[in-house]
Amino acid sequence: MEVSEVRRRVRAAIEAARRSAQDRRVRTDQAVREYEQFLLERAVPLFHTFAGALNAEGHRFKVYTPADSVRLSLDTAADDYIEVILDDTVDPPVVMGRTNRGRGRRQVTSERPVRETAGSVADVTDEDVLEFLASEIGPFVER
Repeated sequence: MEVSEVRRRVRAAIEAARRSAQDRRVRTDQAVREYEQFLLERAVPLFHTFAGALNAEGHRFKVYTPADSVRLSLDTAADDYIEVILDDTVDPPVVMGRTNRGRGRRQVTSERPVRETAGSVADVTDEDVLEFLASEIGPFVER
């Protein structure tokens, strides 16, 4: 194979990688903006409402808002929590739900998308978040 052909393909691959990286940065920046709005307008208020309902049922939970997430935590064990975060390591970025529970000395952590078929962060609804919370709360309240 000719050296000029190899160099042409290398340059084309480098240029394609640069364009792809730039496009990904644009998508990630857009997702971060949508996620900030999602947290403020939908997720945080819903977490507070959910915690209030749990507290009314006799289960003590608090809501925390660490950087770029919202967390529902047991009042007595801060390491036991359900939270929503933005996973921007994948393309396109995804709103992820994370659950962490202590089992004796070890911690069990699981993650899954809040909405499996979301095309963008803006597609995640209040209902999706409520469904996620309701599906994950069982082990925390069964004791």
